[in-house]
Amino acid sequence: MSHLLVVESWVGSMSRLLPRALGEAGHHFTFLTRDLSHYLRSAPEGAGHPLLTARNIVTAPTNDIDLLIPQVEKAHGVMGFDGVVTSCDYYLPTAARIAARLGLPGPSPEAMENACRKDATRAVLAAAGVPGPRFAVCTDAADAVVAARGLGYPLVVKPVDLCAGMLVRRADDEEQLAEACRALAAFPYNARGQRRSPHILLEEFLPGPEVSVETVTCRGVAHVVGVTDKSVGGATAFVETGHMFPAALAPDALAAVTATALAAGAALGLDDVVAHTEIKLTADGPRVVEVNPRPAGNRITELVRHVTGIDLAAVCVDVALGREPVLQPRDTGLRSAAIGFLVPEAAGTLASFDGAAGVADTDGVIEAQFAEAGRTVEAADSNNAYLGHIMAGDTTGLGARRRVESLLAGVRPRLVHS
Repeated sequence: MSHLLVVESWVGSMSRLLPRALGEAGHHFTFLTRDLSHYLRSAPEGAGHPLLTARNIVTAPTNDIDLLIPQVEKAHGVMGFDGVVTSCDYYLPTAARIAARLGLPGPSPEAMENACRKDATRAVLAAAGVPGPRFAVCTDAADAVVAARGLGYPLVVKPVDLCAGMLVRRADDEEQLAEACRALAAFPYNARGQRRSPHILLEEFLPGPEVSVETVTCRGVAHVVGVTDKSVGGATAFVETGHMFPAALAPDALAAVTATALAAGAALGLDDVVAHTEIKLTADGPRVVEVNPRPAGNRITELVRHVTGIDLAAVCVDVALGREPVLQPRDTGLRSAAIGFLVPEAAGTLASFDGAAGVADTDGVIEAQFAEAGRTVEAADSNNAYLGHIMAGDTTGLGARRRVESLLAGVRPRLVHS
């Protein structure tokens, strides 16, 4: 039994997975936050609220590392932490810095900072020769216009320090580029109150299917857990619409994408970390989209668990404690698992769903969840806008995606337009 410091974590799918992993392993945790009110909302998906399982709740300035560290050191002297963990992208470097200061296991703070900044990731990977898109880091919109002329359209316009696909846009011309830059400038703080960098990342648009490689690196040894295929929609935005694990890839493509992901992690110096590396399969070979130094979101971690029995949330805890994780797959009875999301295409108020009744009881369905009526809906522009999802498995092969897509085709949100 160990005592972990959990820094500013849940509101997404990890809100269930991390506390579950801690509890099932018999660990205790102290929760560290700057703003407890951020978490005082209904429990995620009907589960017991994660804060109810915390041993302690400590309020501290988590957005100011210089003020935070001395307070954490005092808390450590009294409570005694064995590891530090977070499931929030915006606090991954903070958790790494705390662990390093307390002499606890964890990845290099510099590696985490580079992996969590898209511009820094691009620079490190380019210097190491890891394949990615041509890119430019711009100081402002005027600089972006000049850089775009050199790169050529179409382009992908990205913030350097947001997650969940927020404000990532495709630009086919200067007008769309200007619109994307205005949207970035109008969002100076992230959801956790941290001031954003004004820098803008431009990348050449990479055509081709997208996959992600789920890896665990522990004590210098990298392990590939598997590869997930991804579907993306959303017009000029890039909204993830579904995933299947494992990806239906030919052996040579599988070898190429895993080698590319491992090269990216090595270039960044990521160790003692669970990672989720997104890669485009282009006509010229795999190209790294981004490296996320934490377990995959959007239920991919659950897809992996349902197929392989490997719980990446539990693995994340083991790695944070400096323990060798169990990565041996076991037979779960499923050969593939997939999820599809209900992505709103218009604005309005959610009245009901057509075709949702009985979906949860359909053969092969693992989860079926739909938003409650009365919710205000906007057309999706990030992965934060879903109205629900269906997850299903296949016991015979790689048919899980087809099963999910068939079920999703019969479900329609009914919106009331103002």
